[in-house]
Amino acid sequence: MPRATNNVAARARRKKYFKAAKGNYGGRRKLYRTVKETVMRGWKYAYRDRKNRKREFRALWINRINAAARLHGLSYSRFISGLKKAGVALDRKVLADLAVRDSAAFGELARLAQA
Repeated sequence: MPRATNNVAARARRKKYFKAAKGNYGGRRKLYRTVKETVMRGWKYAYRDRKNRKREFRALWINRINAAARLHGLSYSRFISGLKKAGVALDRKVLADLAVRDSAAFGELARLAQA
């Protein structure tokens, strides 16, 4: 009995990796083994960094809120604590946006947090 290879599936599997490796230099987009390593590593970083992006944005928002709060004579922790006690339910993303784009509204929140 002749040996049968599943060429269609094998080609499709390789094609998937070559398509994902587009834009790489040299063998990293032409040689299957190297392509596979490159793409797998890329997917690993992508998975990790989807988690890290959330962490980094939260840190950025906190920095912006802290800087704006200090302009109004409050520390970040006192500002957040004051808002919680005042019953203001705005998340850090919105607060940071207010700090950057609308300093008057942020000033009102700071006054509210101080009271």
